[in-house]
Amino acid sequence: MTARTLILPALLALASLAPFTPLAAPPAHARGFVALSVGIAPPPPRVERVVVRPGWVWAPGWWRWAPRLRRYVWVRGHWMPARPGWRWVGPRWAPRGPRWVFRAGYWMR
Repeated sequence: MTARTLILPALLALASLAPFTPLAAPPAHARGFVALSVGIAPPPPRVERVVVRPGWVWAPGWWRWAPRLRRYVWVRGHWMPARPGWRWVGPRWAPRGPRWVFRAGYWMR
């Protein structure tokens, strides 16, 4: 066997284990931009009652557009660890002309 025939299976084996090993990169804290535009306005947000938890931030639920269903579906809110000095800005739909544009949630200083 040549070195080339041994390297490819070894790399494939390492790639399949990457999520379970320390070789995986830590999550990035960059803010991404999602450009989703829909011609139908989202329903009003649902009321979610939560109790304040020290050290945690509540990320409220939001309406996600399901293109196959051609309607909005509710995504429940969830708790996230607080980041001192940062504020969570939740995902939202904003009108832009006759359409609605989705803005993903992000952390802001």
